[in-house]
Amino acid sequence: MHSRARLSPTTLSRAALTLALALFALPGQAQFKVIGADGKVTYTDREPSASEGKVVPLGSKAVTVTPAAAEAELPFELRQVSTKYPVTLYVTSGVCEPCNSGRQMLKQRGIPFSEKLILSAEDSEALERLSGAREAPTLSIGSQILRGYAAETWVAYLDAAGYPRESRLPSTYQYRAATPVVERRDATAARAQPRVEARSQAAPATAPPTVPGAGGVRF
Repeated sequence: MHSRARLSPTTLSRAALTLALALFALPGQAQFKVIGADGKVTYTDREPSASEGKVVPLGSKAVTVTPAAAEAELPFELRQVSTKYPVTLYVTSGVCEPCNSGRQMLKQRGIPFSEKLILSAEDSEALERLSGAREAPTLSIGSQILRGYAAETWVAYLDAAGYPRESRLPSTYQYRAATPVVERRDATAARAQPRVEARSQAAPATAPPTVPGAGGVRF
């Protein structure tokens, strides 16, 4: 008859703890966790680039990020459509109820957009070159230009572009402050360089499927 060695409860507990630690331990020497666009998680000891996905420092590389300083990344679905069909809202700096209504609608729907202010004649001229008119608000979705605020038309184009009907923005997302249509240069630089027409605000060539347009308020 063969005798069997019996393990004490203490020995069994230590063995279970060791096994658990082995199963959940991070890969040796890993300093970074990378979460790819497809959700796949990998670990590496080299510093990855932002193009590889969301980078999370580990161990000695870990840093504490305060909510006020951090801007959460857009969800994958929203990041895709906003890259293909970026949205820009052009508004006046004065009283403009249609501008306020358009801005509110975009934010309620959770559309990540850039806001451009029409502050000068130069801004107005740049907007006219872009859209063919001087109307506020003007909305660009990809290369599609919508002059004037018409809720149903804006909704139709956002739907056609593939933007979610309900907000997918993280609770920590913060919209950037509005900036002039034409980037301002200091007086010295303006005198030193020949005037170049501002075309940097031109939208990408991609446009969502066409839906009926609408008029707007001229300024």
